[in-house]
Amino acid sequence: MSSIELAAGGELNPLIPHTAEIIVGFVAFSLLYLVIRRNVVPRFEKAFAERTDAIQGGMERAEKAQKDAEAALNQYQTQLAEARSEAQSIREDARVQGAAIIEEMRAKAQEEAARITATAQAAIEAERQQAVKSLRNEVGALATELASKIVGEALDDQVRQSRIVDRFLEDLEKSK
Repeated sequence: MSSIELAAGGELNPLIPHTAEIIVGFVAFSLLYLVIRRNVVPRFEKAFAERTDAIQGGMERAEKAQKDAEAALNQYQTQLAEARSEAQSIREDARVQGAAIIEEMRAKAQEEAARITATAQAAIEAERQQAVKSLRNEVGALATELASKIVGEALDDQVRQSRIVDRFLEDLEKSK
């Protein structure tokens, strides 16, 4: 008997296993350990490595995507700034062109108005000259007819009649 059995008073202690059970348990544990170490652990390690790679790759992809997004944002902001400056330039050019067109139209309108005014002045002057000529002829005819009646002679000579009319009209203009 062992010292433990003697201490227990010669009875078998149910808490202490038999030596054969300890040996069988140790062999079974060793076999189970070897099977797990050879078959199960490499699969866990492989799954763990794949998971680590996936996480690491995901983080790298996320960082790359974030960098790409920042680059795209910077490019977008640059393009937006360029578009705004180009739009401002176009607006400024349009304003300048509009002012030039307005000035050109104003100049054309003034030229047209001056031309119309000159044409109207010329027409008025021509009509005035024609009216003066017509009035001279009518006044001359009336004056010669009146003079013929007053003098009692016929003033049929055209040159003489013209001189009398011119003298009469000069006298009228001087008396004004």
